[in-house]
Amino acid sequence: MQEFFQQLLNGLSLGSIYALIAVGYTMVYGIIQLINFAHGDVLMVGAYVGLGMALAGFGLVPSILVAMLVCAVLGVVLERVAYRPLRNASRLAALTSAIGASLFLEYGMMAVFSPRTRSYPVLLPDKIYNFYGIRIATKDFLILGTTLVLVVFLQYIVYRTKTGKAMRAVSFDKDAARLMGINVDSTIAVTFALGSALAAAAGVLIGIYFNAVYPLMGLMPGLKAFVAAVLGGIGNIPGAMVGGILLGMTEALVSGYGGSMFRDAVAFAILILILLVKPTGLLGTRVEEKV
Repeated sequence: MQEFFQQLLNGLSLGSIYALIAVGYTMVYGIIQLINFAHGDVLMVGAYVGLGMALAGFGLVPSILVAMLVCAVLGVVLERVAYRPLRNASRLAALTSAIGASLFLEYGMMAVFSPRTRSYPVLLPDKIYNFYGIRIATKDFLILGTTLVLVVFLQYIVYRTKTGKAMRAVSFDKDAARLMGINVDSTIAVTFALGSALAAAAGVLIGIYFNAVYPLMGLMPGLKAFVAAVLGGIGNIPGAMVGGILLGMTEALVSGYGGSMFRDAVAFAILILILLVKPTGLLGTRVEEKV
């Protein structure tokens, strides 16, 4: 039983990281119905920025904050260059642009920093606490605490600020929001900035958790976070959180009981299953289209 709860704890940490990434996916989709497939690579850029800050002698909090700031700007640039010109084009054109932006970030970083894997310096003491046989490391506290703070802050922005009200209005009806005086372009840019900032924080946490940073590191976490967003209900922020945590726990249980070779396969099997059984996700709602 202790081993079971240990795996759940490990899955909670991993799932919290997936949740941070999935929230960025679901925010962008909720606003412009676009899957930003460059989102995982924004995570990778954030990990490198955090690594650079750490190597320069800065502590954990400044490293995360600067990574979030840099990636927020990157998210705005991506939206302006790769997505805004194609906003009224076909879905296929926008999807192709997203894939192109993803490849540009991956191979651009590879050209600058080389493909080799780099390790994070020690940013916090590696101490393990034992609670009734369940081991909790300091990095687990860091991941859970950071995720909680950032999600609470995001919920405050979305539901307690004018910017959040504008985001919800644009998500509901862009044309009506524009007629009410809301700057739709600026609101979408802010959404990209917030989602990219969360991805950057997740990138630094992944670097610390796995002690590895490399140009293709965002590919698999990005895909799994997409699975988490679909599982919870794409476009639904609480759903993205629930989906990320459930996916992380499922992976941890599969790995912990001898199925580490199949944990990636299980994640995508969940995607197929949820699309077949409940396409709107666990917390999503079906939207009827008028014809």
